[in-house]
Amino acid sequence: MPQITFVDHTGEKRTVSADTGATVMEVAIKNGVPGIVAECGGACACATCHVYVDESWMPTVGEPSHMEEDMLDFAFEVKPTSRLSCQIKITDAMEGLTVTTPERQG
Repeated sequence: MPQITFVDHTGEKRTVSADTGATVMEVAIKNGVPGIVAECGGACACATCHVYVDESWMPTVGEPSHMEEDMLDFAFEVKPTSRLSCQIKITDAMEGLTVTTPERQG
């Protein structure tokens, strides 16, 4: 079970266990991580689960799909490491993944 660290916009960290195959968004919701709203429930139909992936993890997490890029247009303060957490599937290789939630969601 990989450990995922969520960092909020103030720098507060919360590390939780993640089920392989779940999404980062599902893990956040299950563990009550603040800053992840997930209005669409993981359908890639909003931008309320926007996170910043730690740059060192980008090769492991991968690039967003075209559909995800379109939804990121609705997010606030998009950066090169922005992803929708509903589109990041947890693998065993993601042990130690760190993501940061923005100050506000789209």
